[in-house]
Amino acid sequence: MQDILGNATTVQTAQDLRAVNDFIEGFLGYNQCIITVLATAETSQNGLVHIYAGLLWMLSETGDIPPAAQQHAQRARAATGLNAREQLLLQTLTLWLQSDMVGVRQTLQTLLSQWPRDLVALKIHQYDDFNNGRFLEMLRITELCHSAASGSAYFQGMRAFAFEQCHLFDHAEQAARQALVLDPQEAWAQHALAHIMLTQGRIKEGVSFLSAHTQEWGRLTSFLYTHLWWHKALFHISLGQQDVALAIYDEHCWARDRTFSQDQAGAVSLLLRLELTGVDIGNRWEDLSAYLVPRQHDVAQPFLTLHYLYGLLRARKPEGDVLLTAIRGAAAQKKSTLHAAWREVGAALAEALAAHAQERYDAVLPLLDPVMGRIGQIGGSHAQRDLFEQVALDAMLRTGKSSRAQQILETRRLTTPYDVPTNKALAALYEQSGLNALVQEARDRLLRTL
Repeated sequence: MQDILGNATTVQTAQDLRAVNDFIEGFLGYNQCIITVLATAETSQNGLVHIYAGLLWMLSETGDIPPAAQQHAQRARAATGLNAREQLLLQTLTLWLQSDMVGVRQTLQTLLSQWPRDLVALKIHQYDDFNNGRFLEMLRITELCHSAASGSAYFQGMRAFAFEQCHLFDHAEQAARQALVLDPQEAWAQHALAHIMLTQGRIKEGVSFLSAHTQEWGRLTSFLYTHLWWHKALFHISLGQQDVALAIYDEHCWARDRTFSQDQAGAVSLLLRLELTGVDIGNRWEDLSAYLVPRQHDVAQPFLTLHYLYGLLRARKPEGDVLLTAIRGAAAQKKSTLHAAWREVGAALAEALAAHAQERYDAVLPLLDPVMGRIGQIGGSHAQRDLFEQVALDAMLRTGKSSRAQQILETRRLTTPYDVPTNKALAALYEQSGLNALVQEARDRLLRTL
């Protein structure tokens, strides 16, 4: 039997094939049908079903190696008759369980060179590239699939996001638009366009575009559902509509799976962005931090861990200090595959975020400045990493670094001329400096938006 991508499988039953296809569609399209494979794997003897179930557990981002993933890998190895492509997928799972991500990528490249329509393999490769700041590699790996899979909306969505992370916005938009021609509900392409519009300052267009698709998002997994709403909230913040953004937080961004890593990081990010624009967020830090407490030892993905840290410390949870200690330990573990990211960038970011969360603003910039140019090394999109620049900017404004703050604010205004938080900050800064004409210009820009 063939899967929905046209790849040959060793699946023998309709139930197993449905589970395989649901995993593929769920993984590539962020559809909730992805979990079907777990229920099917309880009784299935098919190796591919167990490979996909194991991969799903590895994607769950629990902070450690899920025992269930080990069990599914064992059952896949015990199965007979895996074809050559499936054997490489099993090798991928096995190496991932061993935290050998270099081996994982090499195996996936071997697979894709022979079976370029295995977009699951492409997605896993991009997933690891993204988490480790290898954005050019995200794009390069799509070349292995381009000739065979260019007619797939899933492929074009992945290619669009890779182009976007490389700041190739024209190419990114072309790929995203092509994906939406193939499938108007392709959510990863919608996500790529949201990034493009935000980065290019197309704020009102971004709100309009995402608003036209919100009714489609209910079918999505928790991550992409909350993340698309997160993007929409950022557009509203730029328009000075913080009340709308706060409502999005309550009704969408923090309303699905509160135990999932990406949902937690998105919630921390949105609350902090709102606070940086002067919003009183009430007791939301306390509410959020209760779900972060189990993350007090989780240093598996630096980008995510830094968000857990800020949320815990901002709520004054002792577990925040525990996590900070764990981060310092990770930076000292030279044998760890994460050592370089933590030692070179992540540890300093953690200390800077801790200083900001604890209102030690004078300490923020000396910690941030040496690493600001290398933050991409810890993963996350450039839209997500912009949070660190906003923290730095806030520290400048609070500690009287007016000249530095002015440079950053005016640079940000080049791409988003009518961004409300930026122009409010500029108006206040120029007023403090006695530059009344510039104050009026900033206020005039505010009037054009509000």
